[in-house]
Amino acid sequence: MNPNNEMELNEKEELLNNESTTNLQRDAENVSGNNASTDNVADEPVDAQKKYDNLNDSYLRLMAEFDNYRKRTLREKAELIKSGGETVLAALLPVIDDIERAMQTIRTATDIDAVKEGVELIYNKFLAYLAQQGVKSIPTIGEAFDTEKFEAIAIIPAPGEDQKGKVIDSVQTGYMLYDKVLRHAKVVVGE
Repeated sequence: MNPNNEMELNEKEELLNNESTTNLQRDAENVSGNNASTDNVADEPVDAQKKYDNLNDSYLRLMAEFDNYRKRTLREKAELIKSGGETVLAALLPVIDDIERAMQTIRTATDIDAVKEGVELIYNKFLAYLAQQGVKSIPTIGEAFDTEKFEAIAIIPAPGEDQKGKVIDSVQTGYMLYDKVLRHAKVVVGE
């Protein structure tokens, strides 16, 4: 064997020993580093579970509060509608009283003009009440025919050229509540 070859072999062995020593040191460092990170990883599931439990609990509470809110508002709306109807009906009671008095008077009355006047007063009182509630009659005769407000029950030849496409007669009065049609007016239209 050549002494140079022997030296090369010794150097190679020495390098391999150094490398293995270095590798062992790195492995030892990695193991100790892994232990530290393993401790953190072991803590992470516990923290994540606590965080999950807290979030889940707050979510369930929020859902329960919202459900209670929804039920409460539905109940309040129903009560408002019910009490709103009571107010309207209570305000109609004086009109009903007047009609009852008029009916009693009609049975025994001898003066027809006084009865007519009494019925007209009751009618005007009732119309005033409806106006307070936002109900008004739809003007018809002479108005241009509008399908949003009127229902044509008949079409007749217009008596004059200026009455074509206009309402000539009203068979039934229509009413509006503010800007909404409660009942369409039944009308006769000129053609």
